[in-house]
Amino acid sequence: MKLVFAGTPEFAAVALTKLLAAGHEVVLVLTQPDRPAGRGLKLQASPVKQLALQHGIPVAQPRSLRLDGKYPDDARAGQAALQAAQADAMVVAAYGLILPQWVLDGPSRRCFNIHGSLLPRWRGAAPIHRAIEAGDAQTGITIMQMDAGLDTGDMLLAQALPILESDTTASLHDKLAELGGALMVQALAQLQEGSLKPVPQPLEGVTYAAKVDKAEAVIDWSQPAATICQRVRAFNPFPGASTVLNSEPLKVWAAHLQPGDVPAGPVYGQIVAVAQTGIAVAAMNSVVVLTELQRPGGKRLAAADFLRGFALQPGMRLG
Repeated sequence: MKLVFAGTPEFAAVALTKLLAAGHEVVLVLTQPDRPAGRGLKLQASPVKQLALQHGIPVAQPRSLRLDGKYPDDARAGQAALQAAQADAMVVAAYGLILPQWVLDGPSRRCFNIHGSLLPRWRGAAPIHRAIEAGDAQTGITIMQMDAGLDTGDMLLAQALPILESDTTASLHDKLAELGGALMVQALAQLQEGSLKPVPQPLEGVTYAAKVDKAEAVIDWSQPAATICQRVRAFNPFPGASTVLNSEPLKVWAAHLQPGDVPAGPVYGQIVAVAQTGIAVAAMNSVVVLTELQRPGGKRLAAADFLRGFALQPGMRLG
């Protein structure tokens, strides 16, 4: 099929790669404007733009697609590019811009979205983070026919994926990106066959995955250990769970719940044991074992390596 593709990060680049491999003709790519990145803050193209340029696909980078918005010139240029593309359909994956109705009405066979959850659970910007944070046993991919709402369109295909206890947002992202691209290829094949059947989303079970704020990543040691461990996994790699020791910030990249009896007496955030395998910290009625940490300006280190340069002792208090 003749497609327009709209996406920005690596999650979307995986899907674009699979669409091209399946033989679809991508005639235009929409992606976010280049952003400053790295220590030098040089402008860097998105993963989707880099891939599109490698394949010689025209790229448009409007700051907005709202004709009555803050950047009407960008929107009109985007409108001209989309009209010239004359695409059969538009595929959207983690694009980062709201699509106004004129965009949704453009392609002859509609606009389709690759969403990283089993809708209607976790509509919104951060479905992978929120699924892990909530302790969900599974997530998945939903291919959705887009409408003007926030991830409210009819569902076309969905496939579940278990969330392992070892999964972080980084690892789950990669698995969902692969699944999302494959499922989108399948959906387009069914669209061409005429066998793709839209199903309205249930009214029950709607939850919203709000964008993750850096302030959320500060560990609250008065929470249950299981909750803290879920949040550590959910905020890896961004923004990274954090705590403080003697006014020095520390990142916590990996942790697990300590099995067995809970020691009596220690206050929230107090270190109760130090070993090469991890640093045990008291939480609400439970203990969290920190296994990978990082000091400012340093590298991520396993607990044993971290302790060689930072003499933690039982009785010290984090947070």
